[in-house]
Amino acid sequence: MKLASLDITVFVIYVVALIGIAWWVSREKQGHEKDTNDYFLAGSSLPWWAIGASLIAANISAEQIIGMSGSGYQLGLAIASYEWMAAITLIIVGKYFLPIFLKHKIYTMPQFLEQRYDHRVRKVMAVFWLGVYVFVNLTAVLWLGALAINTIAGVDMVYGMIFLGAFSLAYSLYGGLKAVALTDIIQVVLLIFGGLFLSYTALNLISGGNGPIQGFIDLSNQLPEKFDMILSKDNPHYMDLPGISVLIGGMWIMNLSYWGFNQYIIQRTLAAKSLQEAQKGIAFAAFLKLLMPLIVVLPGIAAVLLVPELSKPDQAYPSLMSMMPVGLKGIIFAALVAAIVSSLASMTNSVSTIFTMDLYKDKRPNESQHHYVKVGRIVSFVSLIIAMITAKPLLGNFDQAFQYIQEFTGFFTPGICALFVLGMFWKKTTATGGLCAALGSFVLSIVFRQFWPELPFIDRVGIVFLLCVSVAIIVSLAEKKGVHENAVDLDEVEFATTKGFNIAAFAVVCLLIAFYGAWW
Repeated sequence: MKLASLDITVFVIYVVALIGIAWWVSREKQGHEKDTNDYFLAGSSLPWWAIGASLIAANISAEQIIGMSGSGYQLGLAIASYEWMAAITLIIVGKYFLPIFLKHKIYTMPQFLEQRYDHRVRKVMAVFWLGVYVFVNLTAVLWLGALAINTIAGVDMVYGMIFLGAFSLAYSLYGGLKAVALTDIIQVVLLIFGGLFLSYTALNLISGGNGPIQGFIDLSNQLPEKFDMILSKDNPHYMDLPGISVLIGGMWIMNLSYWGFNQYIIQRTLAAKSLQEAQKGIAFAAFLKLLMPLIVVLPGIAAVLLVPELSKPDQAYPSLMSMMPVGLKGIIFAALVAAIVSSLASMTNSVSTIFTMDLYKDKRPNESQHHYVKVGRIVSFVSLIIAMITAKPLLGNFDQAFQYIQEFTGFFTPGICALFVLGMFWKKTTATGGLCAALGSFVLSIVFRQFWPELPFIDRVGIVFLLCVSVAIIVSLAEKKGVHENAVDLDEVEFATTKGFNIAAFAVVCLLIAFYGAWW
C-alpha cells in the first residue's frame, strides 16, 4: 500500500503542528529556568484531562494497535479482556496506590522502594528497569513501529526507525514530561478519531452501505465464535486466554504491575496538581480503555470478512487502511504514528528520570538543577540511539516481536508486583524478603516454563505471584525484625475518594458487567 500525495500532506502537517505545539507549551516564563521538577514531573501541574489522555497515549503503540487487531482477527473479542480488565485496574490504582505514592512525593518507582525498603533495593530495581526500557520496550516499539510504516508506506526499516526516533525527540527532548503529556491529548483525539473512522468504514462495508450498526449485527451473526469473551478448554486459543482465569487469575497481576508500578505509565500521575486531579485523570483513562476494543479489536474481527485470505493476522489493520479514502488514510496513518512516538517519548523520558534521579544524582548530589536537566536530555538521546542499534539484532529473528516483550517481562512481573504490594500493605516486609520475591520471580518462571510448558502464560503469572508473596513473607518472618522501620503508615494516607470518582468507578464496573454479560 502506498500513500497518495494528499495523505502525505496531511501527515506532514500533523508532524509540524505537533512539534510546534510541544515547543509552545514547553516555554518557560522569562527568567525561569527548568528544574528537575519541571522537566521530569511537568512542574507538578498536570490537569486531569492531560493525565488521562497521556496514560492512554503512552500505553497504545504499534504493537498494541496492529497486534490487538491481529489478535481480533485470530482470537476474536476475547482479546479485549486486556483492555477492559485494565479499566477496573486503573480504578484500583487510583483508589489504593496513588494516595501512597503522592504522599511520598516521589519522582520514580525506585525512589519509593528506597523510602520503603533500603538503598540496595532502589539500585537493583533502577538498573533492572533501565535495562528493560532500553533493550525491551524501546527496541520493540521502534522495531514494530518501523515495521508498520514499512508495511503501510514502503519506507525502509532503518529510515523508519530514524524518523520515529527523531520525531519523538523533536517534540519531547526540550520540554520533558510537560511536552509529552500536554500534546498527548492531541495524539489521543487523533487516535480515537482515526480508529473510530476505520471501524465505521469497515462495518459499513460489511453491511453493504446500510450503516455501521447493521454491519455489527451482520458481523456478529456471521462470526458468532469471534464474540466469545471467555474461551473454553477446547478452543484452539485457550493457552493465550485461559477461560475464567482471565477474570480471576494472572491478568490481574500483569495489569496491576503495568498500570501501578511501571515508571513510564505512572509518572504522569506523579506529576498531577493534586491527588484528586490524578484520580480524575485515572478515571478518564479507565473510560478510554473501555472504548479501545472498538478501535483496536473490532477492525481485526471485521477483516475476517473483508480480507479473509491474509497470510498473517497482523496484516489485518494495514489491509483495512488500504480501503480508506484518500486524505482520511493520511489521518489514520498519522494516528498510528502518533501512538508510536508518544510511547517512545514517554519511555525515553522515564529512562532519563530513573537514570538521573536514582543513579546519577546519588553519585553527584551537589550539581545544579540545570545540570541534572541537561543529563536527562542526554540520556533520552543516548537511550534512543542504543535502542535503534540493538533493535534488529534483538528482534529481527522474532516472528512475533510482541511475544518478545511478553516473555521477558512476564518472568519478572509477579515478583515486582509482590515487592510493591507487600511493601505498601504489609508492615513486616523486609528489604531482603522483597528482593527475594523480585529476583525469585525469574527463577520460578523459568522452572514453570521448562517443566510445565502446557500451563497457560496467564496462569503461570498468577501462580508465580502467590509463590513470590509466600517467599517474601517467609524470609521477612525469618529475619524476626517485626514491623519494618520504613513501613508505610496507612493511617496517615487519605484513601477517601470524591463523589465524582466513586460514581465513575461504579459506572466502569457496571459497564464491564454489561459487556461480559452480553458476550460471555
